[in-house]
Amino acid sequence: MSAIERIVIVGAGLAAARAAEALRKDGYEGWLTILGDEPELPYLRPPLSKEYLRGESDREKVYVHPATFYTEQRIDLRPSTTVTAIEPAAREVALDDGERVPCDRLLIVTGARPRTLPVPGAELPGVMTLRTVADADAIRTAATAAERIVVIGAGWIGSEVAASLRMLGRQVVLIAPETVPLERVLGPEVGGVYRDLHLEHGVDWRPGTTVKRIIGADRAHGLETAGGERIVADLVIVGVGVQPRAELAEAAGLAVGDGIEVSATLETSVPGIFAAGDVASAWHPFYERRVRTEHWANAKFQGAAAGRAMLGETASYDRIPYFYSDQYDLGMEYTGWATASDRLVVRGSLPKREFIAFWLRDGRVVAGMNANIWDVAKPIERLIRSRAVVDADVLADASVAIDELAGIAAPA
Repeated sequence: MSAIERIVIVGAGLAAARAAEALRKDGYEGWLTILGDEPELPYLRPPLSKEYLRGESDREKVYVHPATFYTEQRIDLRPSTTVTAIEPAAREVALDDGERVPCDRLLIVTGARPRTLPVPGAELPGVMTLRTVADADAIRTAATAAERIVVIGAGWIGSEVAASLRMLGRQVVLIAPETVPLERVLGPEVGGVYRDLHLEHGVDWRPGTTVKRIIGADRAHGLETAGGERIVADLVIVGVGVQPRAELAEAAGLAVGDGIEVSATLETSVPGIFAAGDVASAWHPFYERRVRTEHWANAKFQGAAAGRAMLGETASYDRIPYFYSDQYDLGMEYTGWATASDRLVVRGSLPKREFIAFWLRDGRVVAGMNANIWDVAKPIERLIRSRAVVDADVLADASVAIDELAGIAAPA
C-alpha cells in the first residue's frame, strides 16, 4: 500500500463516492482526487425520475454524502472539471485547463449518456432527456408550463417519468415501438401489468409507434410518427436508453467493447487502471461472460469493490444484478438476469399487482421480480445462485417458502 501515493477517480457519481469511501475505510491515507464534470456533489440518480422530479425531495437528499464528508475524509473533490485525456504511460490525467494530475492508480467511473433520437428536429428546444440532476430540474420547470407532454420510450426511465408527470397532473402521451411498456426486459405478460397501470392513471399509451420527426421551428410543438400521425405537445422527453461514456478510455488505448472491458476484479486491460459502474463491461464469474449493468445497486457496490481492488484485494466482483422501480402505487424489485426466451412462471396475481415473476432457463431460475411483495429479494438471489432445477408448479405455489425451493427437485 505504501507504493500507492496518489489515486485519481475520473467521474463523480455514486460509484466514485463509494469507491472513495471504501478506500478510506480500508486504510488508504494517500492523495485521493475525484474529478467530475458536473457542478454537483456525487448524487443518486434513481430519485431523479421519481420523487425528486415530482418535487417531493430536495437537492440535499439526493447527495450520496454531504460536502463535509469529502473535507473530513481528505478527498479532493473537484466538480466542474473536464478531463481531456488519460495517459497510461505517464500515469497522468490531463485537464482542459492544462493541469496534469499524476496517479498511481486510476478509476474510471464516467457513467453513461442518454441516447439521442436520430430524427429531424431532435435538437430543438423543448426536447429533453433525463440523466442529470440539472435535467430533472429543467424537466420539472418545463412541465409546470406544459399542458401536454410526449414521452418517447417506455423503458424504465420513460415509464417512470411518465408516471411522475401524471402524478403531477400533466397530460402524458407515452409512445414506444413495443406492444407494452418494458417489453424488452419483462416480456409481454409482465409488461402488460405496466400498460394497464399507465392506462388506469390516464396515460395516452401509443404502442407500436416510432417517430419520424419532431415538429417545430423555434421549439418543439409535437411530433410526427412513422405512420403519419401528428401528436401535439408542449414538451417532448426522450428516454430511449443510454450509451457508456468510454471515449476517454478508448483514446487511451484501453480495451473497449460495450463499455470499458474489465476483469472480475474490475481492472482494465492496462494494469493499475480500473473501471466500474455504468461504463464498465465486467467479466462476471457467475454468468461466465461480460455484463454491463446500468443500475444504482451496481454503481454502489461495484464502486466500493473497485476501491478495494485498487489497494490489492483480489476478490472477484460477482454480485447478482438488482434494481428497483416505483410507479404510482406499484413498487418492484428485480433480481437476476433474464432474456426474452426464458420461461415465465408467476406466483400470485398479475391483475391484482401482487406477485412474484420468475424466469426459468433449463428449469433453473435466472431472475425474479417481486411486485408489491417485500422481503423476498434475498431468497430469490439465493435461489438463483443455487442453480437448482425447480418444479414450475411448486415455484408458482405461494404456500411453499422461496427458501425451500432450492431443495425441491423438479420431476424427471
